[in-house]
Amino acid sequence: MQKKLVALDIDGTLLHHDGHLSDEVRDAVQAVADAGHHVVIATGRSILGAAPVIELLSLTRGFAVTSNGAVTAQLYGTEWEIVDKVTFDVTPVLRVLKDAWPDAVVAVEDPGVGTKVSAPFPDGELIGPVEVLPWDELGKEPTTRLTFRSPSGTAEDFVQLVDRLGLHGVNYAVGYTAWLDVNPEGVSKASALEQVRRALQVEPADTVAVGDHTNDLEMLRWAARGVAMGQAPDEVRAAADEVTLPVEDDGVAVILRQLV
Repeated sequence: MQKKLVALDIDGTLLHHDGHLSDEVRDAVQAVADAGHHVVIATGRSILGAAPVIELLSLTRGFAVTSNGAVTAQLYGTEWEIVDKVTFDVTPVLRVLKDAWPDAVVAVEDPGVGTKVSAPFPDGELIGPVEVLPWDELGKEPTTRLTFRSPSGTAEDFVQLVDRLGLHGVNYAVGYTAWLDVNPEGVSKASALEQVRRALQVEPADTVAVGDHTNDLEMLRWAARGVAMGQAPDEVRAAADEVTLPVEDDGVAVILRQLV
């Protein structure tokens, strides 16, 4: 059997919108791993946020692509180690974003350690230690990702905001809520997955990716078989080779079962 690289998004793909992992999805992921394929988590979450899900899935080997491709970790049993990270100077972005939205807060990632924020985020949105710093101190060190978040805005508000601000020299994605992730230019889940593919010596034709949102666009186009979740926005569905059932119906499990 030809081993495949199977890249899986977490939120809205593996996890339902309420955050739970179904038995059907967990068993399907384990079946693919047991069959010898390379299951690679590919998420916008930090490695600290992805680790509990990786543990729930019982994945103990291989790689995880986190922070939208800026951080890659290797799995060793129940442990992980960051093996690659891409950083950038966020000072120009902070200048553009300051006062761009009335109640917005900013988070700057310190991979594997925690997050530095301009003010507290809503409960449960950041995993790991959080340090509150003045806005002007957040850009002192290069980072892998900056997150701009508003408790009062909407995703549509932020799409319009990004168009108005004209961010340059970075890669960015707006989430389902008023949540904007900014990464180094050229960095995406796809760029990191390509490095993982080469390390695992998997042929390009043997790549599969499943995702549900705009930060999955590059990944779905990169994979030989890109699959969009049924609830994905039209733009994401159009970028995929096929569309599976929505997350509420465990659409990712349908695809995974086909691989075994």
